[in-house]
Amino acid sequence: MTMRIGVVFPGQGSQVVGMGVDVARSSPAAAQCFAAAKTILGYDLLALCESGPEERLRETRYAQPAIFVTNVALARAVGEALEPVVGAGHSFGELCALTLAGALTFETALALVNERGLAMHRAAALAQGAMAAVLGLAADALRDAVATTVARGGGRVQLANFNAPGQIVISGDAEAVRMAGELAMEAGAKRVVPLNVAGAWHSALMDPAKDEFAAHVQAATVTPPRFTVISNVDAQPYAEVEQIKTNLIRSVTDEVLWHDTAVAMVALKLDLIVEFGAQSILAPMFKRIAAAPKAITVSGAAAIERLREQIAPQAVS
Repeated sequence: MTMRIGVVFPGQGSQVVGMGVDVARSSPAAAQCFAAAKTILGYDLLALCESGPEERLRETRYAQPAIFVTNVALARAVGEALEPVVGAGHSFGELCALTLAGALTFETALALVNERGLAMHRAAALAQGAMAAVLGLAADALRDAVATTVARGGGRVQLANFNAPGQIVISGDAEAVRMAGELAMEAGAKRVVPLNVAGAWHSALMDPAKDEFAAHVQAATVTPPRFTVISNVDAQPYAEVEQIKTNLIRSVTDEVLWHDTAVAMVALKLDLIVEFGAQSILAPMFKRIAAAPKAITVSGAAAIERLREQIAPQAVS
């Protein structure tokens, strides 16, 4: 009987120096991803992943392509034994799922990721933005804190990432994020943790990037995915190509509904969820969801071999 596998891909923040290097050296399929990236991007992405420096790898214009190529290279290195029935990604990580599902070619997806990172880099330079994780506070209470901040003239701030119940990220003008964080603590939040990011991702501060990115998305060739891909923008499976384009554009500024996306995946009665990425970011979040299957992270060549051993005997029904 074929194992029902879901695949997930982390987004920005999952980058680390050294990511993708061992799989690029051990897998021809992964090596091909990095070779193609060098041609598309015009610089040696594998060298950047291997040696950094970390500060450059953290810049969104480099981080997004590096994460995308590493994530896809890890998945492709598994080979034909990997037959997902559903995929999803956190923020731009969704482009990895769409690539594995054949909705986008690798070349088209990487070009989009590159343009997205460049556009967001430019938008971040226009305003001093910040993000913070608010822990232990319900979404409605946090929305009230954000609304109060805006009403008091504190600036632009909004909810950005719904990672798990009681783990929500806010994003916006630096001072507004600080004020909203203080109000959240007054409302009962356990902690407010400022994030080490270069911009206010998933907020109105990224409107210039959204407008710039939209033209590239609309010009891209997109086809129906071979397996189900659930959007992190609305936590719904894609049914139309135009919806894919719409949500890719929206994802620059809209909330990331990751928890709802993960719940929708679990509802499909999977046997295993595999996160392909340099760090274990998404897999641990499934532990908080009732009836979730085992979720593992594949971040290198050794983990790929273990995954092959686990799924290969199940590959033929």
